[in-house]
Amino acid sequence: MFLSTYENKLDKKGRVSVPASFRSYLSNMGYNGIICYPSFNNLSIEAWPQDRIEKITEAIDSLNPFEEKKDYFATSILSESINLQFDSEGRISLTEKLLKHAKIKNSMLFVGQGKTFQIWEPTIFEKFRVQARKKSNIHRANLKWEKQLNN
Repeated sequence: MFLSTYENKLDKKGRVSVPASFRSYLSNMGYNGIICYPSFNNLSIEAWPQDRIEKITEAIDSLNPFEEKKDYFATSILSESINLQFDSEGRISLTEKLLKHAKIKNSMLFVGQGKTFQIWEPTIFEKFRVQARKKSNIHRANLKWEKQLNN
């Protein structure tokens, strides 16, 4: 899984090193890259493995082909997505469009989200993290899981 938070900087050629643990997880899944798109929930970049994009594509494809929301989702996610392959040193080149969306100038945070991760500008993420912590505390009773028989 994608866990924890790591800070990295763009190099002189506009590349950034993806955290080794994130690359390792992707490599174990058979991937040598990540698919990124501008989040429409936050000022961040969503980074998803190929299988997760395929699942969202299936969900979009299951919508009525004549409903506007199918086009909205396809446009907001799929048309904005870019497949970024790792170079020999584990770096990716984020597009100017992605960097501008997330307001990233140099430094960025790779934020684990379990099966996906996000890329944030550090000061924007810190504000979001504080807010998320407060809201998680308020809504913590909503987080439930099924009791497993083997426990």
